[in-house]
Amino acid sequence: AARINTCMDARIVQSCLPKPTQRLGAGRCDPKTYTDAITSCAKKKQWREALSILGVIEQSNMQPNTIICNAAISACEKNGVWEKALQLFRIMAQSKVQLDSIAFNAAISACEKGGRWEKALELFRVMGQRAVESCKFSFGAAISACEKGGEWEKALHFVGVMAQ
Repeated sequence: AARINTCMDARIVQSCLPKPTQRLGAGRCDPKTYTDAITSCAKKKQWREALSILGVIEQSNMQPNTIICNAAISACEKNGVWEKALQLFRIMAQSKVQLDSIAFNAAISACEKGGRWEKALELFRVMGQRAVESCKFSFGAAISACEKGGEWEKALHFVGVMAQ
């Protein structure tokens, strides 16, 4: 399948759908193509189009994998739509798609950018409860969320934990 280089966009991905005369599963794009399309849309500030690609995937009876879902959450995070990022994160958590550090980091960062430090810290706690390994990006987003929320003591706590 052709790689998506521009977000002219979900229309290209639409070509991955089977035609009415084709058997189910025919015409499918591979997961990398979908991920590339979502990422391309995100870079061009077209988060709605990025999310529409998830609909295309569902229409093709394909289950979005972790990488595709992470790209969609990141598209929302990068475009300042933290509510949508959290909605996708919750859907991902309820489905059979594995939540990894990338999903948590994107959701935490979306909350940080949206000024929702409490939600960011809640996600950080859940990350630990699920035994998903945190990294410098996790800590950085949590620290930034605390800082933006005026919670400097909490930010210092994370700095101390990170230094250990």
